[in-house]
Formats: sequence, C-alpha cells, structure tokens
Amino acid sequence: MTFDVLLFASYADAFGARSILVTVPAGSRVADIVRVLRGLDPDGALPERPLVAVNHRYAKGDQELHEGDEIAVIPPVAGG
Repeated sequence: MTFDVLLFASYADAFGARSILVTVPAGSRVADIVRVLRGLDPDGALPERPLVAVNHRYAKGDQELHEGDEIAVIPPVAGG
C-alpha cells in the first residue's frame, strides 16, 4: 500500500515537502509508517512517537491502515 503522508509545519520543513509517499505492506499499522518516516528523516526532527491522524482522527501506533486512508503527521503545537 502506498500513502501520501501529509506533513505540517516543522515536519514539512525538515523533509522539504508538504507530503511524502510511503509504501508499506498490506496489514501495516501507524507505527510502521512512522518507522519508515524516521528512516527518511534527514534532520532527526521526527520524535519516536509523533502525533498521527488517520482520516482526520488521532491514531495510536497499533491502528491498522487500509488502502485509501489519509495519514497526517502533526507536530506539537503551543498556544495561549
């Protein structure tokens, strides 16, 4: 399965793109996507467990992925 993983703010800056294609085997989970991204991370900007959303809902690492899922990796935000 291939996913166009959306990257925001500092993650987009670190990867030099607003999205990146990630290919994983069928039956993969969110943690597998994160593992691939960490291997491609040029600056080590991606933490061990970044915040990930699948189809606009926050997802845990063990969530199984399905063809057509929208995946976004969201950096920490602060505000007041």
